[in-house]
Amino acid sequence: MIRVVLVDDHAVVRMGFRMLLQAPGSEIEVVGEAADGEALLKGLPQWQPEVVVMDLTMPGLGGLETLRRLRARDDAPRVLVLSAHEDTAYPRRALNAGAQGFVSKRSAPETLPEAIRAVAQGKRYLDAQTAQALALSQLDGSASPFDALSEREFEVFTRLARGKSVAEIAEALSLSPSTVGTHLYNIKQKLNAGNQAELTLLALRWGVIEA
Repeated sequence: MIRVVLVDDHAVVRMGFRMLLQAPGSEIEVVGEAADGEALLKGLPQWQPEVVVMDLTMPGLGGLETLRRLRARDDAPRVLVLSAHEDTAYPRRALNAGAQGFVSKRSAPETLPEAIRAVAQGKRYLDAQTAQALALSQLDGSASPFDALSEREFEVFTRLARGKSVAEIAEALSLSPSTVGTHLYNIKQKLNAGNQAELTLLALRWGVIEA
């Protein structure tokens, strides 16, 4: 059996994935669930999963920061990111942060078990839609403007775009407010944005956040 933990801040979503993965005859066992990165990190010693299936948009640490902390662990499980975001910045960031695979929530249901099996075997996995989007962005030069941001800047940017304050971001990411302020300055310079409202509009236009 492949031991799996589901991480998503929506309980109904987790329930649906659990039912899908534990269908009769499946070799996948859901051994735990978490609503955020903190709960995942706390439960890992008990669950000991082979694969973590994780959303990126969560309260608290957030998906990318959770990935970085997982990567630093000696007993880190393999991670498959399951996200509703279609902008190519997200799969790139997730893979760079340590994920072994990325699947869009809009993919066919049978894609998820297939992806988990591949990741459990140590293989990389991208669903067809994501793989095509990444390939086309390389071919036609339509790179995301957010490629200029560092990993930490991108994490701060997405939180700013969702209306979080500097103080809230600093607390969630265990940073000082002055460090977050420095990131904010650099983000505005790189994206040619004058204020937080312009950052939000940019994120909406490119599908980094949803309205």
